Amino acid sequence: MSKKAQETIERFVEQMGLVAQADGLPRIAGRIMGLLVIQTGPFSFTELAEQLQVSRGSISTNTRLLESLGVIERVTHTGERQDYFQLAPNPYAKLLEGVVQRMSKAHALVTCTQEALPKRMKSAQSNLNDLGEFYRTAIKNTQSIIKKL
Repeated sequence: MSKKAQETIERFVEQMGLVAQADGLPRIAGRIMGLLVIQTGPFSFTELAEQLQVSRGSISTNTRLLESLGVIERVTHTGERQDYFQLAPNPYAKLLEGVVQRMSKAHALVTCTQEALPKRMKSAQSNLNDLGEFYRTAIKNTQSIIKKL
């Protein structure tokens, strides 16, 4: 592999870490995902730790997180005791399904609050109505994207 290609891969992996961190995930989780997008794997714990220059404990914690999100999957090789990791089928839809779940919870909170507040609190009711409409639209559009993936 050329030096330029290697630098591009390293930059992508690091930037995916920053993207994940901005979304509230650990940076290493984004770096693992970035590596698996570019170099599909499967990779063992040791290989991930060496490639990303982090501890096996950090790899263990973050692979469990990514597995729980449905982004990566654990696979085995016949006759080997160690686990390997690769991108799960349709991982991007899984990420969006998590977004829909969180927006649905937020929408339920808005609806519950709107019902509990007196109708005479017109400003609050109007703001909650706008927020509820935002969540309904966002959920509907995100679900539409998921169907296309």
